[in-house]
Amino acid sequence: MSLDINAIRRFLPHRYPMLLIDRVVEWEPLSRAVALKNVSINEPYFTGHYPTLPIMPGVLIVEAMAQTGGIAMLSGDEEPLLPILAGIDEARFRKPVVPGDQLRLEATVIRGGSRMGKVSVIGFVDGHRVAQAQLLFTYMDEPSHT
Repeated sequence: MSLDINAIRRFLPHRYPMLLIDRVVEWEPLSRAVALKNVSINEPYFTGHYPTLPIMPGVLIVEAMAQTGGIAMLSGDEEPLLPILAGIDEARFRKPVVPGDQLRLEATVIRGGSRMGKVSVIGFVDGHRVAQAQLLFTYMDEPSHT
């Protein structure tokens, strides 16, 4: 199953400039998700990171990974709980992500549960691994969002 930006917005409370995934191209609820982030020079962080050598900040790559992992953790039904990032393990950045790249994020649920979950996420650009991390999630009651 895939999700366009409108469907993503129904599942995640993030909005501009913090919604960092553009499309989910594969989704197996409670199991895995593959999302795309189209990296544009128009992103607000490129004016200061770094002006003469624009590189997507690692912290925002991790946030995009967390959003993808959060989608992977969802059942696809009306969600009463929202996965919230609780920990980051084994994060590695192998190559810079720059304007013009399409970041492909592949998230696999390692462990799911009613209170906590763990997801492995790998980021690719043009088939090359650029980042990876294991993310720990907890759940909180989700306020309604549109």
